[in-house]
Amino acid sequence: MITPVILCGGSGTRLWPVSRKSFPKQFVPLTGRQSLFAASALRLVGPDFAAPLVVTGSDFRFIVAEQMLEAGVDPGAVLIEPDARNTAPAVLAACLHIAADDPDGLILITPSDHAIADPAAFRAAVARGVAAARSGQIVTFGILPTHAETGYGWLELSAPAEDQPVQLRRFVEKPDAATAEAMLAAGTFLWNAGIFLFTARTMIAAFEQHAPDLMAPVRASVENARADLGFLRLDPAPWAKARAVSIDFAVMEHAANLSVVAYGDGWNDLGSWDAVAKEMETDGRGVATSGEVTAIDCAESLLRSDSEGVELVAIGLRNVIAVAMDDAVLVADRSRSQEVRQAVEILRARGARQAEAFARDHRPWGHFETLALADRFQVKRIVVKPGAALSLQSHFHRAEHWIVVSGTAKVTIGDAVQLIGENQSVYIPLGVKHRLENPGRLPMVLIEVQTGSYLGEDDIVRYEDVFARGQGAKG
Repeated sequence: MITPVILCGGSGTRLWPVSRKSFPKQFVPLTGRQSLFAASALRLVGPDFAAPLVVTGSDFRFIVAEQMLEAGVDPGAVLIEPDARNTAPAVLAACLHIAADDPDGLILITPSDHAIADPAAFRAAVARGVAAARSGQIVTFGILPTHAETGYGWLELSAPAEDQPVQLRRFVEKPDAATAEAMLAAGTFLWNAGIFLFTARTMIAAFEQHAPDLMAPVRASVENARADLGFLRLDPAPWAKARAVSIDFAVMEHAANLSVVAYGDGWNDLGSWDAVAKEMETDGRGVATSGEVTAIDCAESLLRSDSEGVELVAIGLRNVIAVAMDDAVLVADRSRSQEVRQAVEILRARGARQAEAFARDHRPWGHFETLALADRFQVKRIVVKPGAALSLQSHFHRAEHWIVVSGTAKVTIGDAVQLIGENQSVYIPLGVKHRLENPGRLPMVLIEVQTGSYLGEDDIVRYEDVFARGQGAKG
């Protein structure tokens, strides 16, 4: 049995504004109705695969759990990183966790944000690498190149790619156009997919040899991990001592026992809007659309509206990316879609909220979005999942008015508990303990009006919280 390890971090800035730090691209349905993360989990279900292990951050743990539940995939474990340390510490933590039960267990490391057109063909490619991995090889998967791509790293093989693993000669960083053309013509280079297969014992030995400084802090963090609502939180104190480094730089570029399995049945890492456009269906003029879009005399463009009620109308566009949301709009030349990351950096430096966060904030109990915000008042639309409850809490600086729009709210104010139906309202005075619950079987929607001197999400004192969040944490 192969244990898939799905790495689920990252900020996804190149696919802004749909992907942001608070809800990155792996959780977004980019090319269909399913998110990249859910698709990653589903393609690794089968008789040869154990339940997946997911490595993610604390902010994403409930999103991971919700999307796996919706996909019908039961995770074997979800490891929570105290903070992002790139891929090497994450891979090592997964290996140490799995090795505690099976040192010779096979592990497949895979990102959570790749699009793979044929899951069965991918599983067959993984199977071709099993014998090599069991023999002590670190097997990486290379994509048969279709063009001289400068946005990917490449792999140089010791011989032309075959059905069976071929020895890796070297890793090649993202090349310039001329180098990419030469590698494409050579026939012994593949794109680096960042997917690896090995035994836990093999990879731990590789870390001991090539990145020994990571062993002690990551091992201590795993050994002192604590269970938390079905997740496993790595110990933050030793984790903070681990340097941030990628698995390629820490181990792969130094190891001699590397083999490559070639895969050519449709792969895309969706690292830019241009890449997303190539995965979408287009009309006869090469226009890909999503959402409420009207295209007139356009060609070779991606036009996307990601907010209900936002109409995107495009006239006479050529080679353009246009993505509209209710709080941000991106318009870019398609050939320059890799530069979106720079735009996000400029927005972040300017302090623009849209750089990292959405108007809609996802929470384990549902979500909320800000409808209006001004001096001393804020209006939100709150949606609570069936059976879910917010924490028992109070605020120092604000009072709240709740108006139920649909469903029924169970409201605790002080010692009183009451049911509030549609078109009814309730007032929560400043400083009073209160809780909001949805006892029904359908989502409950309400409008919240906040008034007070400070309206930040950190103005919160929690007394009881089923999600075990700390004081001052949002939601």
